[in-house]
Amino acid sequence: MEENQSNENNNVTQNDQTFKSAKPTVTETSYKEFRNSEKRPKSSGSGFGKTVILPFFCGMLGTVLVIGTCISVPNIKERIIKQLVTTNNSSSTSDENNSNTSNINTQLISLQGYSDTGVGVAKKVQPSIVAITVEYSVNSIFNRTPSTATARGSGIIISEDGYILTNNHVINSSSSNKDAFYEIGKANKVIVKLYNDDTEYKGEIIGTDSQTDLAVIKIDKTDLTAAELGDSDSVQVGEFSMAIGSPLGLDNSVTAGIISAVNREVSDEDGNKYVAIQTDAAINSGNSGGALVNSKGQVIGVNTLKLSGTSVEGIGFAIPINATKDIYNQLIQYSKVKRPYVGISGIDLDKETAERNNLVIGVYVKTVDDFSAAEKAGIKPGDVIIEAEGKKIKNMDELNEIKNKKQIGDTLKLKIYRDGKEKEVTVTLQEQP
Repeated sequence: MEENQSNENNNVTQNDQTFKSAKPTVTETSYKEFRNSEKRPKSSGSGFGKTVILPFFCGMLGTVLVIGTCISVPNIKERIIKQLVTTNNSSSTSDENNSNTSNINTQLISLQGYSDTGVGVAKKVQPSIVAITVEYSVNSIFNRTPSTATARGSGIIISEDGYILTNNHVINSSSSNKDAFYEIGKANKVIVKLYNDDTEYKGEIIGTDSQTDLAVIKIDKTDLTAAELGDSDSVQVGEFSMAIGSPLGLDNSVTAGIISAVNREVSDEDGNKYVAIQTDAAINSGNSGGALVNSKGQVIGVNTLKLSGTSVEGIGFAIPINATKDIYNQLIQYSKVKRPYVGISGIDLDKETAERNNLVIGVYVKTVDDFSAAEKAGIKPGDVIIEAEGKKIKNMDELNEIKNKKQIGDTLKLKIYRDGKEKEVTVTLQEQP
């Protein structure tokens, strides 16, 4: 509404700024004009028809005739359709270019495509996954006669001639037995079942490693379907994942989800620490030793741990497959893992503990093994290791991480704190006994 508009026509004043009814008010002047207009002769309707209606309908008729004629001629019809398609495609391309400028992926994903991916992955990988049943002897303080217990797990075929990768805790339950009233011995019998095969194959334990919770067993059979191993270092958060194994004895079960996290640091019941892949694909008892695979059907991890509880859902962990390759090769070759060895036991010193004992942050050397690499290098009980290979360390985990990157026979440069002074020593790493 303009400020200089007539007050007569709008009933709006600048003083009170009050909007009133939209119905116009008839004043004396406007009433006279209205009456005078009634006296004017009315225009003939025929003039309006000649000047407006007739040309309009003629134009419409001509347009219809032209379009009908064009469509009836094939060449013209094709050109019109092509022009329409080109216009639509140009519009779609323009919209696509606009969407590509955004950093957010807004493309719609076909549920059928997702389903087909799951079906294809399952069909590819299931023949490479086995169900494992282990029998143990159990000695109880309440019963002198040993009883028998069974445990179930899964495994991954890694060679056509029968080598199978699984978890150490699947075939060596004593590694996680904390009960003081009974003792579980090593496995008396290992039974392996293949995909779509009811035959029970005897499994031979080739080697175990409690530190990485990995083990290798073998069955006497050839022409097996070995799993395709992927690159776990290239795994990304959010990508498709599928867990395959025998949860609760339900052989050949698959569950799907996504990768929830990578390089997740977790610890098991025995205090062993892992850098694992986290997934929300359901992992249950019996899935241990089975495969975590990607959308290509490649094994990217060995399902090992899960968090459980009333407030926990969808948190499972797998050992990255790249971290297992050197381990299972050594287990096959040596029946054990050869690791470099310093030969000390230590205590982690945090800032508070160090200050209370007039020491420094690092690893306090509690004992030194006889004839060990540490003893030969001159390390003594009471020393505090504060650096390894020029890097400051605060605990045994950091020391072991640096040490484990070395090979047997390599040297490890350490800096120790003794009697208020710092000293550098060189340790020649031995094989861990």
